[in-house]
Amino acid sequence: MRFYEFESKEILASAGIPIPKSMFCRTAEEVLSAANKIGGSVVLKSQVLSGGRMKAGGIRFATSGDEAAAAAIDIFALTISGNKPVGILVEERIEVEQEYYAAVTYDGRAKRPLVIFSDMGGIDIEQVAEDHPEHISRTHFSALGNFPDYVAKTAVADVGIAGSELNGLTRIVSGLARLALNRDMTLAEINPIGRLADGRVIALDCHLDMEQEATKSHKDLLDSMDIGVDEKRQARPPTKFEQDAAFVDSADPRGVAGNLTEFDGNLGLIIGAGGGSLTLFDAVRDAGGQPANYCEIGGNPSVSKAAALTKLICEQPNIDKIAVMMNVVSNTRVDIVARGVIKGCLDAGYDPAEKIALFRIPGSWEEEGFAILDKYSVKYVDRSVSMDEAAKMAVESLK
Repeated sequence: MRFYEFESKEILASAGIPIPKSMFCRTAEEVLSAANKIGGSVVLKSQVLSGGRMKAGGIRFATSGDEAAAAAIDIFALTISGNKPVGILVEERIEVEQEYYAAVTYDGRAKRPLVIFSDMGGIDIEQVAEDHPEHISRTHFSALGNFPDYVAKTAVADVGIAGSELNGLTRIVSGLARLALNRDMTLAEINPIGRLADGRVIALDCHLDMEQEATKSHKDLLDSMDIGVDEKRQARPPTKFEQDAAFVDSADPRGVAGNLTEFDGNLGLIIGAGGGSLTLFDAVRDAGGQPANYCEIGGNPSVSKAAALTKLICEQPNIDKIAVMMNVVSNTRVDIVARGVIKGCLDAGYDPAEKIALFRIPGSWEEEGFAILDKYSVKYVDRSVSMDEAAKMAVESLK
């Protein structure tokens, strides 16, 4: 669940993090009123979920209400990465003396939350890491209990900041970390934090992503912002393919068969088993394949649910074949998935032996599942073939 900037700023403010004076507007008339109320120079920011707003012309400056309203007409008409703005954030323009970067995310390798801080804000953190690694600190911490302020102070001090500047930045980083933990954010990023001439520090831009599975736990927050708990937001609006897959998954409570993200490849994927789905997706790409989608299956979906998902994937015009692959699992019956994917192929009008590049799901009821695959001459492998090898085999079948 990705939040728009105006929503992220509201969440920051509720956590006690200072933000500029701002107003969210849906029309040029509202922009005119907001600019006059704020007074002086203002910044107009297109509210889209994708990045690159400045380069695309989605961020404009104005010194009067009339100038702001004229710029708003252009911004509302502007498409950025395929997205039309849901509105414009009108914000006071603030002159800063120094910009910083702060983020809280999760380090998958260390399996611990991580604070990233830099005294070079306002630019991509990847560029800073490559060109000026000494200007970045990475500080791990425990997700158990309350976030201690000393972790934030360590993260800020590690790039050479001291004195009152250290104290002000520590308060912002601590607030951001507590927000990330309390609201199950996969990413909480402020870029930049600005230091003003009087020494105050303020969050000038913000990016918040909430764990999708945690949205129901934060219904109070989402309700206050008129956001549905089942609303799916990424850097772009969901495609029809993704919406249809979500419907398949939600229509039947048994197991998981969905959570689909569309790509532009020709190999459809039905993959699962926790982190195994990500491993298999990467393995297909490493083998030179072009995935048409990311998709998860598991937890014993019904035959009809697995069939509906398979049929949906097979019917996509760019997909030549599908690969059905999982890690070794004990809670998903191989025979049920085999019946489902074969039925889905048949329902879509395809011969399963031709449409299924490879089937690799070792687990319970394995022999029964393999017998069904044999009946329809579907190529399969057992657990003696690694996930990497299975991915290579699936990609090779397309050549």
